Amino acid sequence: MSSNEYFSHKPKKRSHIRMLLGKLYFTWRRYAQWFFGTSVKYAKTVQKPTLPYEIATHRTPLYRQLRNVEMWLQENKVVNLSLAAANLNGLIIRPGETFSFWRLVGKPTSRQGYKEGMVLVNGKFYPGTGGGLCQLSNLIYWMTLHTPLTVTERWRHTHDVFPDSKRTQPFGSGATVVYNYIDLQLRNDTTDSYQLLVRVGDNDLVGEWRCEKPSAFKYEVYESRHLITHEWWGGYMRHNVLKRRIFDADNIQVADEFITENHAIMMYEPLLESGK
Repeated sequence: MSSNEYFSHKPKKRSHIRMLLGKLYFTWRRYAQWFFGTSVKYAKTVQKPTLPYEIATHRTPLYRQLRNVEMWLQENKVVNLSLAAANLNGLIIRPGETFSFWRLVGKPTSRQGYKEGMVLVNGKFYPGTGGGLCQLSNLIYWMTLHTPLTVTERWRHTHDVFPDSKRTQPFGSGATVVYNYIDLQLRNDTTDSYQLLVRVGDNDLVGEWRCEKPSAFKYEVYESRHLITHEWWGGYMRHNVLKRRIFDADNIQVADEFITENHAIMMYEPLLESGK
Protein backbone atom coordinates (compact mmCIF):
# COMPACT_ATOMS: atom_id res chain seq x y z
CA MET A 1 0.00 0.00 0.00
CA SER A 2 1.36 3.41 -0.89
CA SER A 3 0.79 6.41 1.34
CA ASN A 4 -1.25 8.25 -1.30
CA GLU A 5 -3.99 5.61 -1.02
CA TYR A 6 -5.06 7.47 2.12
CA PHE A 7 -6.01 11.13 1.98
CA SER A 8 -6.33 12.63 5.43
CA HIS A 9 -7.50 16.10 6.31
CA LYS A 10 -6.08 18.20 9.10
CA PRO A 11 -8.31 17.83 12.20
CA LYS A 12 -10.99 20.52 12.16
CA LYS A 13 -11.82 22.74 15.11
CA ARG A 14 -15.53 23.51 15.06
CA SER A 15 -17.21 26.26 17.06
CA HIS A 16 -19.09 25.40 20.25
CA ILE A 17 -22.36 26.57 18.70
CA ARG A 18 -21.94 24.34 15.66
CA MET A 19 -21.04 21.38 17.85
CA LEU A 20 -24.05 21.99 20.12
CA LEU A 21 -26.48 22.28 17.22
CA GLY A 22 -25.07 19.18 15.58
CA LYS A 23 -25.34 17.21 18.81
CA LEU A 24 -28.97 18.26 19.30
CA TYR A 25 -29.88 17.28 15.76
CA PHE A 26 -28.29 13.84 15.85
CA THR A 27 -29.52 13.13 19.39
CA TRP A 28 -33.17 13.77 18.54
CA ARG A 29 -32.84 11.94 15.25
CA ARG A 30 -31.71 8.89 17.23
CA TYR A 31 -34.66 9.19 19.60
CA ALA A 32 -36.96 9.25 16.58
CA GLN A 33 -35.32 6.09 15.22
CA TRP A 34 -35.70 4.31 18.56
CA PHE A 35 -39.30 5.18 19.35
CA PHE A 36 -40.97 5.79 16.00
CA GLY A 37 -39.04 3.56 13.61
CA THR A 38 -40.73 0.31 12.63
CA SER A 39 -37.99 -1.43 10.64
CA VAL A 40 -35.85 -2.44 13.64
CA LYS A 41 -36.88 -4.73 16.49
CA TYR A 42 -34.69 -3.94 19.50
CA ALA A 43 -33.65 -6.58 22.02
CA LYS A 44 -34.84 -5.89 25.56
CA THR A 45 -35.32 -9.24 27.31
CA VAL A 46 -32.95 -9.94 30.22
CA GLN A 47 -32.82 -13.30 31.97
CA LYS A 48 -30.69 -14.66 34.81
CA PRO A 49 -30.37 -18.29 33.65
CA THR A 50 -27.46 -18.45 31.21
CA LEU A 51 -27.63 -20.12 27.83
CA PRO A 52 -25.64 -23.37 27.78
CA TYR A 53 -22.86 -22.77 25.23
CA GLU A 54 -19.97 -20.31 25.42
CA ILE A 55 -19.27 -18.72 22.03
CA ALA A 56 -16.79 -15.93 22.77
CA THR A 57 -15.24 -14.44 25.89
CA HIS A 58 -12.81 -11.62 26.64
CA ARG A 59 -11.53 -9.47 29.50
CA THR A 60 -9.72 -6.13 29.72
CA PRO A 61 -7.90 -4.54 32.69
CA LEU A 62 -9.79 -1.92 34.67
CA TYR A 63 -6.74 0.11 35.64
CA ARG A 64 -3.82 1.31 33.53
CA GLN A 65 -0.89 3.58 34.30
CA LEU A 66 -1.67 6.63 32.18
CA ARG A 67 0.47 9.74 32.01
CA ASN A 68 -1.29 12.90 33.22
CA VAL A 69 -4.45 10.99 34.18
CA GLU A 70 -5.29 10.91 37.88
CA MET A 71 -6.25 7.56 39.40
CA TRP A 72 -9.58 8.82 40.77
CA LEU A 73 -10.82 9.12 37.19
CA GLN A 74 -10.13 5.43 36.68
CA GLU A 75 -11.80 4.55 39.96
CA ASN A 76 -14.87 6.50 38.86
CA LYS A 77 -14.73 4.73 35.52
CA VAL A 78 -15.11 1.39 37.31
CA VAL A 79 -18.26 2.70 39.01
CA ASN A 80 -19.62 3.76 35.63
CA LEU A 81 -18.82 0.41 34.06
CA SER A 82 -20.59 -1.40 36.90
CA LEU A 83 -23.76 0.63 36.38
CA ALA A 84 -23.79 0.16 32.62
CA ALA A 85 -22.94 -3.55 32.79
CA ALA A 86 -25.88 -4.13 35.13
CA ASN A 87 -28.23 -2.93 32.38
CA LEU A 88 -26.72 -5.30 29.80
CA ASN A 89 -25.90 -8.42 31.77
CA GLY A 90 -28.09 -11.36 30.76
CA LEU A 91 -29.55 -9.69 27.66
CA ILE A 92 -31.10 -12.12 25.16
CA ILE A 93 -30.90 -11.27 21.46
CA ARG A 94 -33.40 -13.40 19.60
CA PRO A 95 -33.26 -14.02 15.84
CA GLY A 96 -34.05 -10.82 13.98
CA GLU A 97 -33.49 -8.57 17.00
CA THR A 98 -30.98 -5.70 17.24
CA PHE A 99 -28.78 -4.76 20.20
CA SER A 100 -28.39 -1.00 20.79
CA PHE A 101 -25.80 -0.08 23.41
CA TRP A 102 -27.32 3.26 24.36
CA ARG A 103 -30.95 2.18 24.19
CA LEU A 104 -30.18 -0.40 26.86
CA VAL A 105 -27.65 1.51 28.98
CA GLY A 106 -29.59 4.76 28.98
CA LYS A 107 -28.25 8.27 29.44
CA PRO A 108 -25.36 8.26 31.94
CA THR A 109 -26.23 11.06 34.35
CA SER A 110 -25.17 11.85 37.91
CA ARG A 111 -28.78 11.29 38.95
CA GLN A 112 -28.38 7.68 37.82
CA GLY A 113 -25.22 7.35 39.92
CA TYR A 114 -22.64 7.93 37.18
CA LYS A 115 -19.44 9.74 38.13
CA GLU A 116 -16.87 11.80 36.29
CA GLY A 117 -14.58 9.50 34.35
CA MET A 118 -12.17 9.86 31.46
CA VAL A 119 -13.63 11.31 28.26
CA LEU A 120 -11.48 11.66 25.14
CA VAL A 121 -12.32 14.77 23.10
CA ASN A 122 -10.19 15.77 20.11
CA GLY A 123 -7.23 13.83 21.42
CA LYS A 124 -7.32 15.14 24.99
CA PHE A 125 -8.66 13.63 28.22
CA TYR A 126 -11.31 15.50 30.18
CA PRO A 127 -13.46 14.59 33.19
CA GLY A 128 -16.99 13.82 32.06
CA THR A 129 -20.04 12.22 33.67
CA GLY A 130 -20.22 8.59 32.58
CA GLY A 131 -16.67 8.65 31.23
CA GLY A 132 -14.96 5.34 30.50
CA LEU A 133 -17.90 3.46 28.99
CA CYS A 134 -15.99 3.00 25.74
CA GLN A 135 -14.16 0.18 27.49
CA LEU A 136 -17.46 -1.69 27.62
CA SER A 137 -18.38 -0.99 23.99
CA ASN A 138 -14.84 -1.98 22.94
CA LEU A 139 -15.19 -5.30 24.77
CA ILE A 140 -18.59 -6.09 23.25
CA TYR A 141 -17.45 -5.20 19.74
CA TRP A 142 -14.31 -7.34 19.95
CA MET A 143 -16.25 -10.34 21.25
CA THR A 144 -18.91 -9.92 18.58
CA LEU A 145 -16.28 -10.21 15.84
CA HIS A 146 -15.80 -13.78 17.09
CA THR A 147 -19.46 -14.69 16.60
CA PRO A 148 -21.87 -14.87 13.63
CA LEU A 149 -23.73 -11.79 14.89
CA THR A 150 -23.81 -8.85 12.44
CA VAL A 151 -22.38 -5.46 13.38
CA THR A 152 -24.77 -2.89 11.88
CA GLU A 153 -23.36 0.28 13.47
CA ARG A 154 -19.87 0.86 14.78
CA TRP A 155 -17.85 4.07 15.06
CA ARG A 156 -14.09 3.93 15.06
CA HIS A 157 -11.96 5.93 17.47
CA THR A 158 -10.56 9.06 15.83
CA HIS A 159 -7.35 8.95 17.91
CA ASP A 160 -4.93 6.13 18.67
CA VAL A 161 -4.15 6.75 22.33
CA PHE A 162 -1.65 4.07 23.35
CA PRO A 163 1.55 2.61 21.84
CA ASP A 164 1.64 -1.10 21.04
CA SER A 165 3.41 -2.08 24.26
CA LYS A 166 1.23 -4.71 25.96
CA ARG A 167 -1.44 -4.34 23.26
CA THR A 168 -3.26 -7.67 22.95
CA GLN A 169 -5.64 -6.72 20.13
CA PRO A 170 -4.97 -5.18 16.71
CA PHE A 171 -5.07 -1.42 16.42
CA GLY A 172 -8.58 -0.23 15.54
CA SER A 173 -10.46 -3.16 17.08
CA GLY A 174 -12.61 -1.02 19.39
CA ALA A 175 -15.88 0.88 19.07
CA THR A 176 -16.36 4.34 20.51
CA VAL A 177 -19.72 5.52 21.89
CA VAL A 178 -21.19 8.94 22.73
CA TYR A 179 -24.73 9.22 24.03
CA ASN A 180 -26.82 8.61 22.07
CA TYR A 181 -26.01 9.25 18.44
CA ILE A 182 -22.66 7.43 18.32
CA ASP A 183 -23.92 3.96 19.11
CA LEU A 184 -22.89 0.33 18.84
CA GLN A 185 -25.57 -1.82 17.24
CA LEU A 186 -25.59 -5.55 16.45
CA ARG A 187 -28.21 -7.69 14.72
CA ASN A 188 -28.88 -11.39 15.15
CA ASP A 189 -29.25 -12.75 11.62
CA THR A 190 -28.97 -16.36 12.79
CA THR A 191 -31.70 -18.82 13.75
CA ASP A 192 -30.51 -19.10 17.37
CA SER A 193 -30.79 -16.82 20.41
CA TYR A 194 -27.63 -15.28 21.90
CA GLN A 195 -27.00 -13.97 25.40
CA LEU A 196 -24.63 -11.22 26.51
CA LEU A 197 -22.93 -11.50 29.90
CA VAL A 198 -20.82 -8.61 31.23
CA ARG A 199 -19.52 -7.93 34.71
CA VAL A 200 -16.90 -5.91 36.56
CA GLY A 201 -14.44 -8.13 38.42
CA ASP A 202 -11.73 -7.20 40.90
CA ASN A 203 -9.22 -6.26 38.22
CA ASP A 204 -10.90 -6.81 34.85
CA LEU A 205 -14.00 -6.06 32.86
CA VAL A 206 -15.25 -9.49 31.77
CA GLY A 207 -17.60 -10.32 28.92
CA GLU A 208 -19.08 -13.36 27.23
CA TRP A 209 -21.41 -14.28 24.40
CA ARG A 210 -23.40 -17.47 24.93
CA CYS A 211 -25.84 -19.34 22.70
CA GLU A 212 -28.49 -22.03 22.90
CA LYS A 213 -26.46 -24.15 20.44
CA PRO A 214 -22.71 -24.74 20.07
CA SER A 215 -20.92 -22.69 17.45
CA ALA A 216 -20.30 -24.32 14.08
CA PHE A 217 -17.39 -21.97 13.34
CA LYS A 218 -14.29 -20.40 14.85
CA TYR A 219 -13.10 -16.87 14.07
CA GLU A 220 -9.63 -15.34 13.89
CA VAL A 221 -9.47 -11.54 13.65
CA TYR A 222 -6.28 -10.11 12.18
CA GLU A 223 -4.78 -6.89 10.86
CA SER A 224 -3.66 -6.21 7.29
CA ARG A 225 -2.45 -3.25 5.25
CA HIS A 226 -1.05 -1.49 8.30
CA LEU A 227 0.53 1.89 7.60
CA ILE A 228 1.73 4.98 9.49
CA THR A 229 1.76 8.24 7.54
CA HIS A 230 3.36 11.60 8.30
CA GLU A 231 0.69 14.11 7.31
CA TRP A 232 1.17 17.47 5.63
CA TRP A 233 -0.24 19.24 8.69
CA GLY A 234 2.56 17.87 10.90
CA GLY A 235 0.98 14.97 12.77
CA TYR A 236 1.02 11.22 12.23
CA MET A 237 -1.86 8.95 11.33
CA ARG A 238 -2.24 5.21 11.61
CA HIS A 239 -4.21 3.11 9.14
CA ASN A 240 -5.14 -0.53 8.80
CA VAL A 241 -7.75 -3.02 7.64
CA LEU A 242 -9.30 -5.60 9.95
CA LYS A 243 -10.27 -8.97 8.52
CA ARG A 244 -11.26 -12.34 9.94
CA ARG A 245 -10.67 -15.93 8.96
CA ILE A 246 -13.52 -18.37 9.56
CA PHE A 247 -12.88 -22.05 10.26
CA ASP A 248 -15.35 -24.93 10.38
CA ALA A 249 -15.55 -27.69 13.00
CA ASP A 250 -12.69 -29.55 11.27
CA ASN A 251 -10.49 -26.43 11.48
CA ILE A 252 -10.67 -25.91 7.72
CA GLN A 253 -10.76 -22.30 6.61
CA VAL A 254 -14.03 -21.57 4.82
CA ALA A 255 -13.87 -17.77 4.50
CA ASP A 256 -11.66 -14.71 4.83
CA GLU A 257 -13.87 -11.66 5.40
CA PHE A 258 -13.30 -7.92 5.38
CA ILE A 259 -14.46 -6.31 8.65
CA THR A 260 -13.56 -2.61 8.50
CA GLU A 261 -10.79 -0.12 7.84
CA ASN A 262 -9.41 2.31 10.42
CA HIS A 263 -7.76 5.73 10.30
CA ALA A 264 -6.70 7.47 13.52
CA ILE A 265 -4.54 10.37 14.63
CA MET A 266 -1.63 9.13 16.73
CA MET A 267 -1.24 10.61 20.22
CA TYR A 268 2.30 9.31 20.70
CA GLU A 269 5.55 9.25 18.76
CA PRO A 270 5.33 6.60 16.01
CA LEU A 271 8.89 5.38 16.63
CA LEU A 272 8.43 5.07 20.40
CA GLU A 273 10.19 1.95 21.62
CA SER A 274 8.17 -0.84 23.18
CA GLY A 275 7.49 -0.18 26.86
CA LYS A 276 8.09 3.60 26.79
